[in-house]
Amino acid sequence: MLGYPLGLLFIIWIVNLYNFMDGIDGMAGLETITVTSAAAFLLWQNGAEDMAGWIVLLGMASAGFLVWNWPPARIFMGDGGSGFLGFALAVFALLTAGSGRLAIWPWLILFGVFVVDATVTLLRRVAAGEKWHEAHRSHAYQYASRRYNSHRIVTLAVAAINVGWLFPLAWIASAFPNWGAFCLVVAWTPLMFLALKFQAGVPESMTTER
Repeated sequence: MLGYPLGLLFIIWIVNLYNFMDGIDGMAGLETITVTSAAAFLLWQNGAEDMAGWIVLLGMASAGFLVWNWPPARIFMGDGGSGFLGFALAVFALLTAGSGRLAIWPWLILFGVFVVDATVTLLRRVAAGEKWHEAHRSHAYQYASRRYNSHRIVTLAVAAINVGWLFPLAWIASAFPNWGAFCLVVAWTPLMFLALKFQAGVPESMTTER
């Protein structure tokens, strides 16, 4: 009975993650490309070529959009575009997990950068008495883009983390499902340190950013 409410909450959270994290040029598009590529490979490896094909199509659509959204962007997704990507990925994750084609652990690992940054930011804003629903610029990736004065560097860094760190751990979690929770902790722990390093959730007036 809890499956449907939890699934709905999962979809809502992933949709909101994409809206929260679509704040610099190329971020949501390249995130989608790396996540869908990794998930498609894992599904193909598990013999689910049909579902892998659908996920590849979503990645290809994102790649086409990224041509115009690459920094400096000429067009932007907006809440509708980023929300659709989050919804589609959340539904794919639930469908593949529910059918036994790809457990939920690899998906949670692949979503790591978005989940950790957005969640740490939200929790710290709430703890500080900030109005969590108001627009702000205190995500870790936003502080990083201002520190390095570059959307491109941060977007590429996120892609590198996805490919070089999260994907291998997602593969292990897929190949050895009993290790899924352990791989998730290993995957997310350094991301939490990065979020704290870049002062995720700290109001701009209180940061040590220079």
